[in-house]
Amino acid sequence: MTKNNKFKNFLNEIPQNLFSGFVVSLIALPLGFGLALASGAPPISGIIAAVVGGSIVAIIGGSNVTITGPGNGLVVVILGAITTLGAGDMSQGFLYTLAAIVISGAIMVILGFLRLGSLGDFFPSSAIQGMLAAIGIGIFAKQFHVMLGNANAKGSIVQLLLQVPNGIINYVSTNSTSVLWAGMVGIISLLIMVFYGKIRNKYFQLIPAPMWIVMLCIGLHYYFNLFSVNQYPIDQALLINLPNDVLSNFAFPDFGKVYQLDFISAVISITLIASIESLLSIKAVDKLDSLKRRSNVNKDIRALGIATMVSGFLGGLNVVTVIARSSVNVNNKGSNRSANFFHASFLVAFILLFASQLRKIPLPALAAILVFTGYKLASPENIKKVFKIGKEQLIIFLITLLTTISTNLITGIIIGIVATFVAHVIINKDILLFVTNIFKPNVLMFKEDDKYYVSVKNFSSFLNYTKLKSKIDQIPENEDAIIDFSMCDFVDHSVMENLNDYAEGFKRKGGHFEIIGLDNYNAGSEHPFALRKNTGITTIEENINLTKRQKSLQNVANELTWNYTPTKTIEEIIELPHFGYFKTRQIKKVSNVLSNESCELFDVEFHEGELFAKQIIKATMLYINIDQKVPDFTLDKEGFFEYIYHFTGYKDISIENHPDFSKRFYLSGKDVGAIKTFFTNELVLFFESNKYYHIEANNKGLLIIGRERLAGVKEIKALADYGIRLMPLICEKYRVVAV
Repeated sequence: MTKNNKFKNFLNEIPQNLFSGFVVSLIALPLGFGLALASGAPPISGIIAAVVGGSIVAIIGGSNVTITGPGNGLVVVILGAITTLGAGDMSQGFLYTLAAIVISGAIMVILGFLRLGSLGDFFPSSAIQGMLAAIGIGIFAKQFHVMLGNANAKGSIVQLLLQVPNGIINYVSTNSTSVLWAGMVGIISLLIMVFYGKIRNKYFQLIPAPMWIVMLCIGLHYYFNLFSVNQYPIDQALLINLPNDVLSNFAFPDFGKVYQLDFISAVISITLIASIESLLSIKAVDKLDSLKRRSNVNKDIRALGIATMVSGFLGGLNVVTVIARSSVNVNNKGSNRSANFFHASFLVAFILLFASQLRKIPLPALAAILVFTGYKLASPENIKKVFKIGKEQLIIFLITLLTTISTNLITGIIIGIVATFVAHVIINKDILLFVTNIFKPNVLMFKEDDKYYVSVKNFSSFLNYTKLKSKIDQIPENEDAIIDFSMCDFVDHSVMENLNDYAEGFKRKGGHFEIIGLDNYNAGSEHPFALRKNTGITTIEENINLTKRQKSLQNVANELTWNYTPTKTIEEIIELPHFGYFKTRQIKKVSNVLSNESCELFDVEFHEGELFAKQIIKATMLYINIDQKVPDFTLDKEGFFEYIYHFTGYKDISIENHPDFSKRFYLSGKDVGAIKTFFTNELVLFFESNKYYHIEANNKGLLIIGRERLAGVKEIKALADYGIRLMPLICEKYRVVAV
């Protein structure tokens, strides 16, 4: 697309992005206030983060439809930093925290320039889920009390949770009119958040749930002022406190504690959580993009870092990519970064034009929005999803969650990583697998026959996933990619989940992404993202715990009206060891057999060499039973390294009247006359006009091999088709009926 066309499309899409930005701002306004208050910061600091983020990231960011602003994940971190650095003085603690935010932004800029955006893939998925659940519980624990009109509840997350029953009892038995009304507003606001999605009226759904809460709260204030003889019952202390002149009341960071350990710890915590939250959100929003574009993560991290620095200097919170507001943007037809800019612009307009109305919003209403948000992060449904993936994932999840709640986020995620590693060692009963191979190159990628082939060895987990990711990222999503784990011993849940994201991306762009080599693996559960451990034993029960590839092979067999068997003993394919190809190779296993009366297409595992020189090889082959005496020969591409060593010494046989065939193919065998008779004009033409395969014949059949590796489903279909079309030519020669 030319620059003129891009600019024209940009102008044409302004109306839809303007509308989407407006809708997003309706959500961002109350959330900005709420997240700031939950963090122990002035309400305006959340709006500053949204405005600065929307403006700067929209101009220099690397994503397309993301919305930026204050994030849920940083609430607990910022609150902890303000409390710790201020040593009881929340106002001064906020100024120190602003300095930590500025330095955190600078670190994110450096991470972006160092192209370390992929570090987000290093964290195990279940550990991240546990950390997010802990953040949700932390938000819930603090904001539940505020929702009931008690803004002074203090203590650790555990202490605040234990105080919830007493908080409910105290609210029910209170004599304070202000607290009663404030709690009532909070409870009604929570009910709006819970039941909003169940109301299907299209006009009601035009306004987001948080904005309904804002409008009802402002309306309640006007009702008491205009129509009631009683004064507004909620005390000023429980209302949003905005400065009279917003533009002249910026807070500025205090770098006085920059060398202290508590300050450094706060910087690390803020940077870690901001980076993880942004990376996860960017990845999730890319899946929602209707145009299927992929964000430039490193560029976006740099932009978020710069925006965070500016926000911190102006008295605002961190700027991160936020999934909920980004989803709203996509759902309202937001198509480019201008929607983020418009959302920031509307926030500025709201603050400048409606500041007096915004001061009428009770804090319990905002707390109710955050209580609902915290519950969603730590809901029982999320725990069930983790359990379905595997019991070990639930253990990792709970260890991370409990450690984070009882200590802090950094300790929690570190313990989560350690717990994941220990779980992997226990499952494999082999610590040397990880220790000895962690620094070895375990990924090989090459292109053959217009397909990208990626082979993974030893193990693939969160520890070395970046190596695999860097290779896959080089493959255009409109091409065919085959990821082979047949030489791997272990694949963890994080890798399986990330590869599923790639499969969806390739499918959207018209490409094909296939995972093979997992047929011998024992899965942690029936969930498609469960970890896989190579047991060396192929699944015997048909239709039970079959891998995705095996199910595809079952479908191929049904299409061909062939039979499919997940495994066979070597004795059941008695002809195989008699081929010269296997004279120097020992067969270990035959699996995934597609067959009819004359053909058998299968995966075979074998090794060549002995002791330290032993090499395990897995390949897909086709055997055709001719049921007639066929001369022994081997057919290879001319100049190609011959597979069959036992034919070494025989001359290249030329077929008369077919000089082009003789130039292109290496044909050898003992009985030259019988071989020349066998290669009829029709057979020669077939080999010349079709894809090249290595072919070996013995006295009763043909062995057809593509590459010394497992084949993808498309390649298996092509090999089966090759055999189906070759059979009649050979059978006609011997005057037998082809199947």
